[in-house]
Amino acid sequence: MTGTDTGVGKTVISCGLAALLKKKKVDVGVFKPFLSGISRSHPTSDTALLKEMSQSSLSYEDITPFEFKEPLAPYTASVLEGKPVGLKEAVDHWQKIRDQHDLFIVEGAGGIAVPLGNDYLVSDLIKALELPVVIVARPDLGTINHTYLTVQYAKSMGLQLLGIVINGISGRPGLDEETNPNMIETLCDMPILGITPKLKQITAENIQHMIEEHVDISLIMNQMQMGAER
Repeated sequence: MTGTDTGVGKTVISCGLAALLKKKKVDVGVFKPFLSGISRSHPTSDTALLKEMSQSSLSYEDITPFEFKEPLAPYTASVLEGKPVGLKEAVDHWQKIRDQHDLFIVEGAGGIAVPLGNDYLVSDLIKALELPVVIVARPDLGTINHTYLTVQYAKSMGLQLLGIVINGISGRPGLDEETNPNMIETLCDMPILGITPKLKQITAENIQHMIEEHVDISLIMNQMQMGAER
């Protein structure tokens, strides 16, 4: 799960998908290897919310092995603390936990080109883990450019793209929010997997209900199956 920017709702979408898969009796785990600006064990952290929604037995340290104090790009934050993380170290941790669940939702940090280490970005980690990608995008003015650039860059990296979730449609959408989804789907040649509303309250119940109502999880699973058969 990656995004066109930070704050687009990757965690909310990841959590909702995890909860819905759990409801469907899928043995689902979560992995967010990098976290900045908050402790992974803090009840409002992305890590804590992912663990709660997936009901994974993995520990906070398993889900998020690399945490940093400053709310910055992981590589910048890690350098400030004197403990940068190499790509091999991140991949090795994934190898240790990947068999703990039948299916994993893996969430990146910020956008797809955010630096995680001295010589690698989020996109490089996705490629090393050999995972298909869902892109989360915002709905308003400017998102066409950001989403198109993200898709084209991902394609240039040879990543398998499943589709796009447009997250955060307002209660009274403007003309930009109404017209952007069709333009994005056409321009990017990627399926829109869901168009989700902006939640007034971020609760486990609200997140799961939103995903059930507004995201086509069967399309996501079908896209994954088609990719696996290629």
